[in-house]
Amino acid sequence: MTRTFTVSRSIVIQAPPTTVYEQLSRPARMGRWSPENLGATVPGPDEPARVGLVFEGHNKRGAFRWTTRCTVTAADPGSRFAFRVHAIGLKRPRLRAPIATWEYRFEEADAEVAGAATRVTETWTDDRRSWPDAVAGAFDRIATGGRTFAQFQVGNIDRTLRNLKRELEGAPSR
Repeated sequence: MTRTFTVSRSIVIQAPPTTVYEQLSRPARMGRWSPENLGATVPGPDEPARVGLVFEGHNKRGAFRWTTRCTVTAADPGSRFAFRVHAIGLKRPRLRAPIATWEYRFEEADAEVAGAATRVTETWTDDRRSWPDAVAGAFDRIATGGRTFAQFQVGNIDRTLRNLKRELEGAPSR
């Protein structure tokens, strides 16, 4: 089976691109929407991230918890936000290696009702290119309960985008 290195999913949110960007470009807030991320430790004030900002992401999957070190690689207000994950560890990110890149793109969309709408596209890219496919496949199936990371991330991205939409559109939580 050919290894999938990138997956993307999109959703339309009834809010302007700048509003959606303002939320997603603050890594400490990601835990509000993501099924795995618990937020991030970010140096400085709670404001949209800038290129070069290094932060630590706090994550969980079941009872397992880990921390990642990430660097913001794109911060174009209302257009694009991205960061790469380049270190991982249990309490502190000690193992340095290319792990993944996360990207969010924001495009004006046709509004279903009066007002602005944004098509948000979230993309996960597997940066573990040097891993042999068989090793990556075995690791992925253990870490995700039987799936590849690409398959697993599709579900995570869908949940994140649905939760973001629900919050930004002001709909009640289920």
